[in-house]
Amino acid sequence: MTISRRNVLLGGAGLAGASALPGFTGGAFAQSVPQYKPEPGASLRMLRWSPFIKAEEEAWLANTKKFTEATGVEVRIDKESWEDIRPKAAVAANVGSGPDIVWVWFDDAQQYPDKLMDVTDLATALGGKYGGWYPGNEAYAKANGRFIAFPLATIGNAICYRDSWVKDAGFSQFPNDTKGLLELGKALKAKNHPMGFTLGHGVGDGNNFCHWVLWSHGGKMVDDKSKVVINSPETVAALRYARELYQTFIPGTESWLDVNNNRAFLAGEISVTANGVSLYYAAKNDPKLADMAKDIKTTNMPVGPGGPAELTQTTSACIFKYTKYPQAALAYMSFMFDAPQMNAWIQGSSGYCCQTLKAFASNPIWTSDPNHAPYAKASELLRPNGYSGPLGPQSAAAMADWIVVDMVAEAATGQRTPEEAAKRAEMRASRIYRG
Repeated sequence: MTISRRNVLLGGAGLAGASALPGFTGGAFAQSVPQYKPEPGASLRMLRWSPFIKAEEEAWLANTKKFTEATGVEVRIDKESWEDIRPKAAVAANVGSGPDIVWVWFDDAQQYPDKLMDVTDLATALGGKYGGWYPGNEAYAKANGRFIAFPLATIGNAICYRDSWVKDAGFSQFPNDTKGLLELGKALKAKNHPMGFTLGHGVGDGNNFCHWVLWSHGGKMVDDKSKVVINSPETVAALRYARELYQTFIPGTESWLDVNNNRAFLAGEISVTANGVSLYYAAKNDPKLADMAKDIKTTNMPVGPGGPAELTQTTSACIFKYTKYPQAALAYMSFMFDAPQMNAWIQGSSGYCCQTLKAFASNPIWTSDPNHAPYAKASELLRPNGYSGPLGPQSAAAMADWIVVDMVAEAATGQRTPEEAAKRAEMRASRIYRG
């Protein structure tokens, strides 16, 4: 998709344009944020993930149009499925050509930091102006103390459930611990309303659920010195729990990607899953699903013996070093993070994209609907996937190799015993962390 270039009048009354906009020249914003003048004839190409909330994409496109109108810089926006973003970005990094800007997941940027522009000056200034970055998001975007990406958003993950079915199963409210979730699952299965959590290679839902299973029982891949410790009693306990919980699922969740649990829930095939707020809005915006939408409730993930622990999906925007127009790319990102644009995007996402800069926590979207509440603090509560070691090439490689997801799926489905699955995960992780 291309945001068309508009003719920009030069001089006199013709666009105060770039000079009137924050991040380019003049004004209070320019006092604390670097200013960037796009190169003559500059154009940009950006690759992003396919949206689950149409209004989120529309808000980003509207903001991009404003940028083009102000600067004359044409921005072409391409989309790929969630699963395809990671390999597409890696190919671009390796061959040195492709989109100027790409939205990546989790610590993907840590796999090729030398291919990315150092954006520390702008990222630091934005943090200073807007209350600071949330620590988890900042960790994903930095390598060796420097920003190699802009923390763009946290896509909150929460339990979505059919309230009437939960009550019909004998529960007045949704359980807040792992033991209660298992009991609820059994009761719902008996009522022919099974649960369904993603155990396949879903970038968001698969990773979020499987890391929660591991962490909620006190397991982790590495310790704070990056020693592989995944083959532990806590991990085995988590996998035994996953095996029990799986018995309450609809069949086939081991092959699910990020879209499958949405489809199953909206089709009335499952009663409980973990998802972004997009699932609620998919029902709310469909007249045929009006009754379902009224029945949907959301809540945070249950707490296990290991305490509260959630992996929440993050996305960052990277600028490749090979771009021909680095000043234009920096100007674009500066513009998109400026308060009018960022607030409009968060608002348009209906709470799907949680802010990464603390000042935007006051956006009214978070109090506009009770179902937004579990998503409002996604950036504040997230635990980085490299826990409890540092983020870097090893943590990124371990996630890209689906080690945690495969381990949980193997144990849950009975393909391997919990002990065998933990041992295999240990072997796979050790090859990465010792490499």
